[in-house]
Amino acid sequence: MILNRLTIAGALLLSGCMVDVQTGPTRYESQAIDMDKAESVRVELHMGAGELKIGSGTEKLMQAYFTYNVPSWKPVVNYSPSSGTAELKVEQPSGVHRGLNGRKYEWDLRFNDQKPLDLAVHFGAGQGQLDVGRLNLRSVEVHMGVGQMDLDLRGHPQSSYSVEVHGGIGQATVQLPSGVGVEAHAAGGIGHIEMRGLTSDGGGRWVNRELGHSPITVRVNVNGGIGEIRLLGDTD
Repeated sequence: MILNRLTIAGALLLSGCMVDVQTGPTRYESQAIDMDKAESVRVELHMGAGELKIGSGTEKLMQAYFTYNVPSWKPVVNYSPSSGTAELKVEQPSGVHRGLNGRKYEWDLRFNDQKPLDLAVHFGAGQGQLDVGRLNLRSVEVHMGVGQMDLDLRGHPQSSYSVEVHGGIGQATVQLPSGVGVEAHAAGGIGHIEMRGLTSDGGGRWVNRELGHSPITVRVNVNGGIGEIRLLGDTD
């Protein structure tokens, strides 16, 4: 019942509040940011509506592939180098878009798995596949609006890090790493919570069996109006 209401609400939002834009031929573009001497990088992604994929497996700092058929939505990439923490921002221009209405907008972003990253994702509507578990993460922050988001943290973390998921309307699945400590909190208007491989301490906190026994801990906090949240840990 909850998901039915969310589906209807999501459809209304995706079909309405649309900026009047003109489509054109589908464009396929790529852009790369080279590695440099920055100690770490803060990555900010701002997508109003579309399909977002994030992964690893490049020798560049970032290798990006963009597909779109609205000329005014050409993604904007800005990199501010620094010997300390550099800043990398990728944005969908012209404000926030609530829906696609047949328009094509896709980002496929791949990051270097050695450079320490703070990753912040602002995702308005659509589908997101964030395969970030192989990256050298310092923190992850996800703000989702309408749609579905899959956050895959499975991998071998090089250090402890925190994850913040702030929801709107939709579904979020978080695949948790194995072999490290995991502590999860979920609160604030969430419709349904599914936990696997975690046990509750009765106070809104879920933990896995490695917590306190591993030098590395991943802490996950989920807040606000997500229709369904699935936190999936190791069940072996």
